[in-house]
Amino acid sequence: MVEAASAASVQAQKNRAFWLKHLHQWHWVSAALCLIGMVLFSLTGFTLNHASLISARPVVTAAKDTVPVELLHELRQAAGSVAGAADGTSGPRAAIPGTTSGAIPGDIARWVNERFSVRLTGRQAEWSEDELYVSLPRPGGDAWLTIDLQDGSVIYELTDRGWIAYLNDLHKGRNTGTAWNLFIDVFAFAALVFAVTGLVLLKMHASRRPGTWPSVAFGLVLPMLLALLFIH
Repeated sequence: MVEAASAASVQAQKNRAFWLKHLHQWHWVSAALCLIGMVLFSLTGFTLNHASLISARPVVTAAKDTVPVELLHELRQAAGSVAGAADGTSGPRAAIPGTTSGAIPGDIARWVNERFSVRLTGRQAEWSEDELYVSLPRPGGDAWLTIDLQDGSVIYELTDRGWIAYLNDLHKGRNTGTAWNLFIDVFAFAALVFAVTGLVLLKMHASRRPGTWPSVAFGLVLPMLLALLFIH
């Protein structure tokens, strides 16, 4: 009887050691993966919460150029193709009256990238009868580019609202693209693993730390009370 109880106790200790080892491993790995992200999102959470107290002076820069004649001819042909596709059974209509949404020719995209360091590949433009307009939203600012289909004149304007606005937009995933959105998903999963494994480790050590569950309860009750009493 005593031997059976002793064997059960030994097995319980082995099970506990097994879970502690693996939980600690998952806990530190997830912490390492989401550490920089947690610092970033904590910092930008503060700046977003106090956005009215943080001044930002947008800096606007503009550049002009003219499309080469041979590319302008190609651009006019593309404009006719886009208009024809929109008048048929296919091709999306743009939200702006009098314009049509369509792809940008590859040669034009490469020329713009060389002249203005702006990537247009894969973007959609708004085509009108005499102009091509490309909206270029970005974190921490905005930009746009127009090409006159009559004389080939190009205007590119960039608005930069500073690094704080840039980090704030990273926090919100605003105009950040697929890669950053994927990073946010991975970070959120790693943070969830970090929190869950931390909670299980708290449970396993709670018997020797009497303040564990009161602290956890306080962390749960405080935001609930604030939301119920002060958010209307």
